[in-house]
Amino acid sequence: MTESFLTQYVAPFVLALIMFGMGLSLTKNDFQQLWRAPLPILVGLFGQLLLLPILAYCLAIAFDLAPNLAIGIMILAACPGGTSSNIISQLAKANLALSVSLTAISSLICVITTPLIIQFAISEFGQHEAQSFSLLSTTLGLIFITLIPVLIGIIIRHYFAEKAIRCEPFFRHLATAFLVLMIVAITIQEKDTLASSFSAVFLSALTLNLLAIMLGIGLGALFRFSARDNITLGIEVGVQNSAMAILIAVTFLQRADFAVAPGVYGVTMYIGAFMLVLLAKRFRSSASANA
Repeated sequence: MTESFLTQYVAPFVLALIMFGMGLSLTKNDFQQLWRAPLPILVGLFGQLLLLPILAYCLAIAFDLAPNLAIGIMILAACPGGTSSNIISQLAKANLALSVSLTAISSLICVITTPLIIQFAISEFGQHEAQSFSLLSTTLGLIFITLIPVLIGIIIRHYFAEKAIRCEPFFRHLATAFLVLMIVAITIQEKDTLASSFSAVFLSALTLNLLAIMLGIGLGALFRFSARDNITLGIEVGVQNSAMAILIAVTFLQRADFAVAPGVYGVTMYIGAFMLVLLAKRFRSSASANA
């Protein structure tokens, strides 16, 4: 009863608060960036929403993951990065405007793309779960938990900017605390699954993170973007919203075992992010030396 109450009501409410906080950090300029400099954003969205799920699918097959882990890693790939990617972009001194704009736009689009990717994953890897998955209820749930809170946050930021800016850090800290608590809870609840397949899920999650970062940087290099933009795309494509993926697994699908891969990824993503911050620092040092 308590567990059901937490997963069905408390966790969605906390995620809605986090998404509201993300909305407080956004302005209409973040969306207007699409019209001012559309190519980097369109390339980033292409990497996030299409290439990343394809990469996750290939890794699930390559690592021969159990169905619950394969579906979990696909759910993760369907959840574009939230505020974590913006914080990492700030630490890396990347193009923060591009990072925030990609976060803003992908957060709106994922209401449509995420349920479709999850439906595909379940049909591919979990035939027995296919009948219990509802595309409509998942889409509606994401609208109420992600889209509407973000939009409310944007509206409040527009009309009460000073208060919004003052409150936004609280929600950022809440997001970090929520992710840590969810990872701890999943680790405790699914300790048997973790014990039996830790190496496979750890390696697949870490590989997804590192390859996704390389994919983002590679896309930027392919289109001859600046080094800052390339680093930003690496962060945005490589850092996923683990908290949302975990919540979808335990609340919408009511399968805690699907949350194992996102939970492990929630830890491993900081390995790739740390390497990327160091890479960005080296780029800046080289540029300064050559100037």
